Amino acid sequence: MSQVVELKRSPELPGDFAMWCFILAELLVFAMILCSLAWARSQWPDMFAAGSAGLDRLAGLTNTLVLLSGSYAAARGIAGGTGRSVSVGFALAAGSGLLYAVVKCAEYVHMYGAGLTLRTDTFHFFYFFGTAFHLMHVLLGMVMLLVVALRARREARLDDQRRRSADAVAAYWHMVDLVWLILFPQLYLFS
Repeated sequence: MSQVVELKRSPELPGDFAMWCFILAELLVFAMILCSLAWARSQWPDMFAAGSAGLDRLAGLTNTLVLLSGSYAAARGIAGGTGRSVSVGFALAAGSGLLYAVVKCAEYVHMYGAGLTLRTDTFHFFYFFGTAFHLMHVLLGMVMLLVVALRARREARLDDQRRRSADAVAAYWHMVDLVWLILFPQLYLFS
């Protein structure tokens, strides 16, 4: 009598290897920025406390909730498993990115109007540089979300390639949110 041995497959990362390499590289860059920010905070605590106190915490909280909502929409789109669910979820996530960008740009306009720039002091350098660098990643994520949403919208079920593309873009979008979840308290809350 022969026995059939079933081998368990190890779980695979969603998306593709190239996107995960890109995500890890971006996380390393953000880690360097955040470590530099933490070091600067330790050197000039009063400057950072004053700078943080001058930020619009409601705008920062709004952006946090907006990005988390976008991540939820992207995850629900993936979980739906259809082209339509991915298309709708990713369009909503891209919309959250747009709202984030509008709120962030309104903050910039307000701060520039008050005479605050990258050159004001070390805190404002980190604020403007860190949030602008993050904003560029939000904009890139929006483009990727919309491209995948448009390609998936007519699919009843996603084929393997479209599924990997959707997973990769969702992973990137979650990375963007993760960075904001670390950047937000570092700039807005730790005074």
